[in-house]
Amino acid sequence: MTKVLLTGGSGFIAAHILDQLLAKGHSVVTTVRSEEKASKIRAAWPEKAASGELQVFIVPDIAQENAFDEVVKVPGLEVVLHTASPFHFNVTDPKKDLVDPAVIGTTGILRAIEASAPSVRRVVVTSSFAALINESKVSDPSHTFSESSWNPVTLDDIHNSLATAYRASKTLAERAAWDFVKSGAAKFDLVTINPPMVFGPVNPAIATLEAINTSNARVADLLAGKWKSDGVPDTGAAIIWIDVRDVAAAHVKAGLEIPEAGGQRLFTTAGLFSNAQIGQIVRDKFPELADKLPAADAKGGELPGESERFKFDNKKTTELLKIDWIPLEKTVVDTVLSLKELGAY
Repeated sequence: MTKVLLTGGSGFIAAHILDQLLAKGHSVVTTVRSEEKASKIRAAWPEKAASGELQVFIVPDIAQENAFDEVVKVPGLEVVLHTASPFHFNVTDPKKDLVDPAVIGTTGILRAIEASAPSVRRVVVTSSFAALINESKVSDPSHTFSESSWNPVTLDDIHNSLATAYRASKTLAERAAWDFVKSGAAKFDLVTINPPMVFGPVNPAIATLEAINTSNARVADLLAGKWKSDGVPDTGAAIIWIDVRDVAAAHVKAGLEIPEAGGQRLFTTAGLFSNAQIGQIVRDKFPELADKLPAADAKGGELPGESERFKFDNKKTTELLKIDWIPLEKTVVDTVLSLKELGAY
């Protein structure tokens, strides 16, 4: 079995990666920002923690250049899955709060691996569709986003909006990772995973409703009655999605199981979605919530027409990973059930 370093282990995607790695018998060293988060992870997998198959290290600030210097010295690491990066809009300074943690966290861990972890053969970095999207092309039906697409955003654009700042953080971090590897400094190869909106069940042993991941927050708002009181919100520019369990599987497959994934950008998406669809699924599958949901004929959140939206092509990724993407209905149902465990309704 493989010894894996997983950063940001309490995160939405990382918690599923951790679960899948441990289920397959791999040994995992994971990082979190606080002892509180570390305790939750140990409590969620007590037998693995007791046996030493799961080790938890505290890295309080990934924006520090030397943040990962010590944890990468754990003997025998073979694969690093770097998921730790901020995804939130609770921002006062977009460079300090979003760009720096993403870029410095990524380059910092790559340098640390190169300096102190010679046994690491592959690094997988969690990037995003945000690093593929071009804001000027989202309504262009002649434009197709694929694994080869790059967001043209620059550091000068980060004050345009918080969404742009987030996209810049992911784009600049991913570019920095590829630049590091292409410079010849690395003895390992690199894979990046580029998911769009990520929905799916949370781990109730780790997650809290107050700190729900950004994508699932819209489902939590729906369950809290906000879509009924405030109207169905616009779906946004990212009208494609993926289930968190498939994103986790992509990390595990690309990192540990598919040698030819090295050097690839993987665009993981199950297809189109809209807030209107999410609302309809919840209305159909959870009739007991009818008094909290928008009426069946409520307008808003619809998918743009074909003449008003971009196209996408992730055939290369699908053929490489051989994952049968989880359908939207199952994802929404499982998400709602997991949020119920957290007290969402």
